[in-house]
Amino acid sequence: MTCSSKRCPSTVSAASTKAVADDPRPFTRSGHWSLSGEVSLREESFGALAYHHGTRRLVFVKSPLLTDVLRRLGDYETVDDALDAMVEPKERDRFANALASLAKSEILSGC
Repeated sequence: MTCSSKRCPSTVSAASTKAVADDPRPFTRSGHWSLSGEVSLREESFGALAYHHGTRRLVFVKSPLLTDVLRRLGDYETVDDALDAMVEPKERDRFANALASLAKSEILSGC
């Protein structure tokens, strides 16, 4: 999924060389986020491998449910909306922390 709607144009360049720390948009649960257009997910028994083609970073997603959240995150207005729909209440903070980490790794892109 990419962030390609009119309200959320893609902000990722295929030739991007910016450092993760230079990302001007901090992760927030009230923001709209989606799987970066530069990321491929390969499902595995433990969850998935996420490969960022721009940074060449490989990330292990260690949960099938988190993999599903990643694939569908862009369908929701906010991260909280996605978590409310897909994750049990007691697990939402843990999943939000995982998504924040994935955003820092540029696996997610904010709109």
